[in-house]
Amino acid sequence: MADKYVSKKELWMFSLGGLGQGMIYAMMSSYISDYYMSVLHLAPVFVLLLMLLARVWDAVNDPLMGMIVDKHTTRWGKMKPYILFAAGPIAVLTVLMYLSPSLDGSKLAIYCAVVYVLWGMMYTMADVPFWGLPNVLTPNAEERSSVISFSKIWNSIGSALPEVFFFIAGFVLPKVISTANPVEYEKKRYLIIACTVVFIGIILYVNSYFHIKERALPPVKQRKPGDPSQLKRVFTCKPLLLVILMGVLSSGRYMVQAAAIHVGRYAFYIGPDLAGMTLEEKTAAISASVSTVKTIFQVCAIVGMFGATLLMPLLMKKFDYKKLLITTCLAGFVSSIGTTLIGWFLPNPMNLYVCIPFVIISCIPLGVINTISIAMIYDCLDYMELKNGFRDNALGAACQGFINKLGSAVSTCGIVVMYMVIGFKPAEMLSDSVIVAATELAKWQNFAMFSLVSIVPGVSLLLCALPMFFYQISGEKKKKMQADLQAKREAEGFTLSE
Repeated sequence: MADKYVSKKELWMFSLGGLGQGMIYAMMSSYISDYYMSVLHLAPVFVLLLMLLARVWDAVNDPLMGMIVDKHTTRWGKMKPYILFAAGPIAVLTVLMYLSPSLDGSKLAIYCAVVYVLWGMMYTMADVPFWGLPNVLTPNAEERSSVISFSKIWNSIGSALPEVFFFIAGFVLPKVISTANPVEYEKKRYLIIACTVVFIGIILYVNSYFHIKERALPPVKQRKPGDPSQLKRVFTCKPLLLVILMGVLSSGRYMVQAAAIHVGRYAFYIGPDLAGMTLEEKTAAISASVSTVKTIFQVCAIVGMFGATLLMPLLMKKFDYKKLLITTCLAGFVSSIGTTLIGWFLPNPMNLYVCIPFVIISCIPLGVINTISIAMIYDCLDYMELKNGFRDNALGAACQGFINKLGSAVSTCGIVVMYMVIGFKPAEMLSDSVIVAATELAKWQNFAMFSLVSIVPGVSLLLCALPMFFYQISGEKKKKMQADLQAKREAEGFTLSE
């Protein structure tokens, strides 16, 4: 099956759909912890429990969605229809997430919890089938890898776009929106950015539905007595379990993006002397500083992650997935040590600028992991199909979705825990009449927040490389597996839809 099946137009439309999806996911994952604690003043303990319980539900929700997609085919297709089904609810819930309703206490907490959980469920409905599509766009494993790597490039670009809006807003909005009340200003800023992201992201995501084709659907194999269930097939596939474990252990890699705004608020200040300023002037100055510092770290993440993602189509053709992942993760860990030492020993804000190249290097594994993990999962699906005759495309994508959402939640929970450890009380740091700058905190508090984007993600990268030493679908074994699967499919009369 060396033929190519995916046209350039189809590849671009699918990739731009991934760009739109990346925008919306980043709007939640990179900002929600700051919004909940610093703007809405939800208790850190509540935010921590909400994130943890939501991920417990995802442990059920993601595989359940995968099984539903694998077992049912609609008249519009197997995976494509969910793009349309989920787009509307996701758009509405994303705006509701940043609506800042006039509620207090338990009512506000209930509102946020309901919207957050519903958003996660709707996103799962969209995410699992969407990233299962490369499996049915082409039966060619090499072309499938190319589709994944190219679409991940644009998904990464989408993840970076909310940061562009955030940076611009930090300088433009204070000129058109009153900053006399710091909290009200932040509420309006978040809502404006969320609406912009939703408008652009949903259009690109939905547009992909009309330009992609499910052509490589394998024949439905009816389960017979004695055949393993879908979940048993997952839990008895050692290579797949190793990839999932790798993804779970790499959860800290999201810290640079998720914690950047917190680091911008409480680790560094870049701006004019705040002494003698009015509250309105101080709010504008700190807003500009937060936007700048956050953007510096986000740009580092984007350069490292996007640079690696951009090279992945070439690297995945020339090098083994396993070796690529191990090498880059170890390099990222070493670089994070350098970042940490610079952060402690050099004075502020010199340490911010000196650590930039180290942060970039430590973010390279983000692009590698995000691209290779899903390619490895699809290789595991090949392995499972060869072994037992079943192909659980959506369930495999559900594993990837769960890994991504768990990583986002772990990062957010880590931020919340840090707030609790160093005694930050969000309502006292940013309120209607108070805004605290990083320069007003002790050095150890600045460094504690900085550690969220330095040593914490570095340790996570070191841990995630360990399971890969036991992963066996690589090298000659992988080539033989793919050849055997092709022969098996040809013997069973596997055909493509026109």
